[in-house]
Amino acid sequence: MTNMKHILIIEDDKVILKFIKLALETNGYQVSGTEQGTIGLNIILNQNPDLILLDLGLPDIDGMQVIDEVRKIKTTPIIVVSARGRENDKVLALDRGANDYVTKPFNISEVLARIRVALRTQEKTFEDQKFIFKDLVIDFDKHMVKIDDQEIHLTPIEFKLLELLVVHQGKVLTHSFIQGKIWGYQTQDDYQSLRVFMASIRKKLKSHSIGHEYILTEVGVGYRFKEE
Repeated sequence: MTNMKHILIIEDDKVILKFIKLALETNGYQVSGTEQGTIGLNIILNQNPDLILLDLGLPDIDGMQVIDEVRKIKTTPIIVVSARGRENDKVLALDRGANDYVTKPFNISEVLARIRVALRTQEKTFEDQKFIFKDLVIDFDKHMVKIDDQEIHLTPIEFKLLELLVVHQGKVLTHSFIQGKIWGYQTQDDYQSLRVFMASIRKKLKSHSIGHEYILTEVGVGYRFKEE
């Protein structure tokens, strides 16, 4: 029996498919690959891979449709690796269920790092009701945030936003996803309130931390809580 993680690559460019496959195998992964979205869906159903690397520009069906079909039945992490670099494409893919988005041309070390993040537990559970990262400590029970033993005052909304980010640590959360989770509604273009809250959180964290950036901005897409 093997503990190797099984990764499926759905990529219509044979050169890129071969390159990624070799890199993953070199790093200890079991890899399957196909140039067709429909064949990929069949592999997903029958072989249950641990993670999917997905190109959007497939010859038979659009990659967005692959995301839709997978999300009907599975929570398997999906990382989109696509030449479509427009913000709208990134937001759409993430909102439809992709875990991450890498734009071509890419650095393979970045792809490997994103894979490691996605393979970790997506929904973190904290048995002791605490989250500890570098000099940041969050006590969910007490609704308390500390940096280097100094308490940081967050408003209830700011605390909920920070909690949402750390529960999904390493994953890009789109503006509309965050809105839906925190306020219960989603808008297409009015994210000003969210930006104000996020700027306030980052300012409060930065004022007490030396050299640590916790929350990263994915321009035009959303936010992610740093993992490494």
